[in-house]
Amino acid sequence: MASRQKSTPTSAAEHNAPHSRPEDQTYDSSPWWAGLGPVGAVVLIVGGVAWAVWSFLRLPGDAQGQALGYYRASRLIAIGLVIGGTALLGWMRNRASRAAEGAAGDPEQEDEE
Repeated sequence: MASRQKSTPTSAAEHNAPHSRPEDQTYDSSPWWAGLGPVGAVVLIVGGVAWAVWSFLRLPGDAQGQALGYYRASRLIAIGLVIGGTALLGWMRNRASRAAEGAAGDPEQEDEE
């Protein structure tokens, strides 16, 4: 069995360096769904609809009450719609800016009109 050796500081500056404090650390405060993108939005919407149908049909494994199942399903659908709408707006903004750059960058096209 290999024995573990304790690492020792190599220099005096490293030895005297303060330990990291909790206030120096950064935490990711973004919500769990922030980086899903358009595919994740579709998955959330489909999952929310499936959850609502599951709750409507009162299949096994349903929530404690039908209203709670609908509430959870509606949250998934709403988050999916927000993510999908944001992705769609970003796509449309990029498309419009590329069209504006193309029209502004071609002076011959303005002379022909």
